[in-house]
Amino acid sequence: MKLGFREGVLHDETRPDWNETGPRPVRWSVWYPAAEGSIETEIPGRSWFRRPAVARDAPVQPATKLYSLVLLSHGTGGSAAGLEWLARRLVDRGFIALGVDHHGNTGGEAYRAEGFACLWERAPDLSLMLDRQKDWQGDLAGHIDTRSVFAAGFSAGAYTVMLLLGAVAQFSQFEQSRLKPGGPRGPREFPDLADHIPSLLRTSTAFRDSWSRMSRSYRDDRIKAALVCAPGRSVRGFSEESLRAIDKPALILVGDADDTAPVEECSKWLHARLDRSTFKILQGGLGHYIFLPEGTALGLSFAEQLFTDAAGVERADVHQEIAELSDVFFRGIDAPVDT
Repeated sequence: MKLGFREGVLHDETRPDWNETGPRPVRWSVWYPAAEGSIETEIPGRSWFRRPAVARDAPVQPATKLYSLVLLSHGTGGSAAGLEWLARRLVDRGFIALGVDHHGNTGGEAYRAEGFACLWERAPDLSLMLDRQKDWQGDLAGHIDTRSVFAAGFSAGAYTVMLLLGAVAQFSQFEQSRLKPGGPRGPREFPDLADHIPSLLRTSTAFRDSWSRMSRSYRDDRIKAALVCAPGRSVRGFSEESLRAIDKPALILVGDADDTAPVEECSKWLHARLDRSTFKILQGGLGHYIFLPEGTALGLSFAEQLFTDAAGVERADVHQEIAELSDVFFRGIDAPVDT
């Protein structure tokens, strides 16, 4: 199957960018089955990730049934391209996948402390894509089953999709009152994050307004189920009452050797508080970054820890397993129920 690819940017007029100079940008990428005869070419530019050839802006391949849509949310400091490995495998299985870059919390632009501290702002980015489908679909319109929408997220993206299912944040992970003596003051990508929060609360209207929205519900009933990959410690900030109230299915996947988001502390804790979750530990000495693409020589030279796995692990094989589990999970949600 030919892999179609398009990208663009929308602006959320209801929220400002972190500079307060205009509306919040939401950059998007969509992968879809392209029509037979479409020409695939390499994506230009240097990348940390191995990326396949794509048929850019090609027409969609017509099908006998509508394509289900999977919304993708990247990890903290990442980008939609970091989930391309999952997107193309879902396309091979008959889905369309749409990812966004979360403003201020993405490698697609300069990092902002605001974007790392206010993770709840990520969920409305994905809801915006559903609100404004006409602004990105083009000729994909009429080929997508808008009654069959799923979400998938890795790490901070797992936090994002839990918000869409109905989780409600009680606190931000790195606010001063939540720090442990000698513990981390921010994620690997922004290690002094906690030190920025007090001054931002004093000086930034956009940050204060966002902080006041922390405990708002971002549930989106258009999302039928979610793939939750290696959720981090940020999920411990969710209200347990809100987790118990979630009535949508979730598939939680995590590597058995994840020391960034330890299984007992994060994934297993979350699973125990959800009524409709399925929990699977992927075996083989798999770390947190198994959910990232395979790395290029450039990626290995700048961030070897992101692309180096335990001896004997073939990341592409693990990605195939994850895609197959995702396919079975999503199709099981869509399957008709006998009465």
